[in-house]
Amino acid sequence: MKKIVVIGGGHGQSAICRGLKNLEDVDITAVVTVADDGGSTGRLRRRFHIPAMGDIRNVMISLAEDETLMKELMDYRFEDPDGNAMDVGGHNLGNLILTAMTQQRGSFLEAIQTVGQVLNVKGHIVPATEQVITLYALMEDGVIVKGEANIPDINNHISKVFYDEEVKADPDAVAAILNADLIIYGIGSVYTSILPNVIIPEIRDALTQTKAKRVYICNAMTQPGETDGYCVEDHVQALLDHGAKVDAVLVASDELPPEIVMRYLDESSTPVNIKYQSHDYEIIEYPLLSFDNKLVRHDPMKVKRAFEEILREI
Repeated sequence: MKKIVVIGGGHGQSAICRGLKNLEDVDITAVVTVADDGGSTGRLRRRFHIPAMGDIRNVMISLAEDETLMKELMDYRFEDPDGNAMDVGGHNLGNLILTAMTQQRGSFLEAIQTVGQVLNVKGHIVPATEQVITLYALMEDGVIVKGEANIPDINNHISKVFYDEEVKADPDAVAAILNADLIIYGIGSVYTSILPNVIIPEIRDALTQTKAKRVYICNAMTQPGETDGYCVEDHVQALLDHGAKVDAVLVASDELPPEIVMRYLDESSTPVNIKYQSHDYEIIEYPLLSFDNKLVRHDPMKVKRAFEEILREI
């Protein structure tokens, strides 16, 4: 059985897990960022001083055996009949369940494991850390931005992301990386989904020491406020500059419909292309995308098929 670790956060990590859970003879561990400080997650984090659970909730849904039912349940938001805010107004039920279980169990990790068992999750979900952390970004002009939710809103270029305190990795995350056969970074925001995990020293060290093949799934489109103007190589360099190790990069080979490219251009987002012919890492091109509702998205089943081929070589 091959051991796979998926490092990231946000909807991109969920898309990967949604596809990988259909593979046979694999053991999946999702190492998830807890640096999110916006929305329902941010409110609960501030009120109860617990790590962010929104991305963990999304991964739980993607790895659940009955995903449709779990998505309806875990994504449900409370409102009163008139649409007015209640004490729980705007919160996902899944976030509230994880918060309640953390309070009851006294451990964020144990809460995740308990809820995961109830939902029959296919795999392991591990927070990168159990600390309540705040992500910072140093911009190219020297400005420092505090808070994950604020970083993409700054009309500037990011030099690096960092924490202003010592952050200890969850031991289960470190162990999973060291024992993995395959490590996947992505898909999603490089600076606010993937790197918040990588920059934790123990995780960064484990990524250096592991014998696993380390594959980055590159975004298909740039993200305004984070990766404006980036090519594939720029995305990889951001990972390398923060201490990640990359053996191969999986790039979508799909041709983008011109009308969709124009729609994204209106939102200051452009296609991410390969710029150079020579690389210190392997480039793997594979059809990965879907274009439903005129949106560019990684198709979970296409991602699954790509990794079926990659795993045959490991």
